[in-house]
Amino acid sequence: MVCGGFACSRNALCALNVVYVLVGLLLLGVAAWSRGVGVVSSAHLLGGVIALSVFLLLIALLGLVGAAHHHQVLLFFYMIILGLVFLFQFGLSCSCLAIDRSRQEQLLGSAWSLLSNETRRELERRLDCCGLRNRSAEGRLCPASCRPPPGADPHPGCPSCGEKLLRHSDEVLKVLGGVGLFFSFTEILGVWLAMRYRNQKDPRANPSAFL
Repeated sequence: MVCGGFACSRNALCALNVVYVLVGLLLLGVAAWSRGVGVVSSAHLLGGVIALSVFLLLIALLGLVGAAHHHQVLLFFYMIILGLVFLFQFGLSCSCLAIDRSRQEQLLGSAWSLLSNETRRELERRLDCCGLRNRSAEGRLCPASCRPPPGADPHPGCPSCGEKLLRHSDEVLKVLGGVGLFFSFTEILGVWLAMRYRNQKDPRANPSAFL
């Protein structure tokens, strides 16, 4: 039997919003971890992903409440806001996937030059690396455990932090962009489901009530 009844539409809309909650938590977790570790140098891009993830969680909760109570006003605002979220999420996801390696290197170099010495040493300690690109330039001050002791053979030595940061940032950007782009199209489905469910009659309600 085709799923077109009131109960089926409500259950489908609730299930879709549960998926939105999971996607929002996933994007929020990956973006927050990337920002904390420093593997993605574009703070504006990560800030946008984090803000969008929190906003998606709030919209999903709004959709769950509206679907559970068949609330006309909540469902109307849910459709409008979810459509706007689709536009922003689609744009951010395309931005994450469009950043190539040369652009990542430029952003990383700009961000590294703005970091204080203490922040650089903390990154070198946590990532076990030395310097952004030239390992010998900052080798004497590098606190990484991979640094050879004085008088020892300096080769192979520690990898540069630029190599590690670029490798991790490329992976994170692909995850953020891929997941965000895939699930942004499901938001169109959410708008359609909410529109159909909003115009359906609740069999438990008063027949003369506003549909």
